[in-house]
Amino acid sequence: MKAEEMGLDLVEIAPTAKPPVAKIIDYGKLRYHQAKKEKESKKSQVVIKVKEIKLKPNIDTHDLQTKLKHARDFILKGNKVRICITFRGREMLHIDLGERVVRQFCEDLADIAVIEAPPKLLGRTMTTVLNPSGKRPKPSEKKVGEQSSA
Repeated sequence: MKAEEMGLDLVEIAPTAKPPVAKIIDYGKLRYHQAKKEKESKKSQVVIKVKEIKLKPNIDTHDLQTKLKHARDFILKGNKVRICITFRGREMLHIDLGERVVRQFCEDLADIAVIEAPPKLLGRTMTTVLNPSGKRPKPSEKKVGEQSSA
């Protein structure tokens, strides 16, 4: 065969075509280029992760601010945020307190996030999902102690 004489491989390119198409090429080189193209296409894909923030209905204001700060960081990095409020014992009688916490949480992040799924109560947990909106917050004025680069 011609391929053996040249030290190359006979590779079928389009087996379903009429007539089938085959080329005489180095198969190892072909595989290398295919793997390289796949790797390059994976680089351009954006993987959106869902980060979870767990809250309680009787959360303190400082703890809520800390959770808000973490959620804000996640959203600014392009991740979705799932907010979960777990109710324990008698807290199940006061689901309205949990709804109030979720509403406050969503309002505080309204400048950078959009509610994807409204709050739902499944068993003892209430969950909602926030999606990053296309808007980015305007950079606030420089903090005290920072110097301009000009």
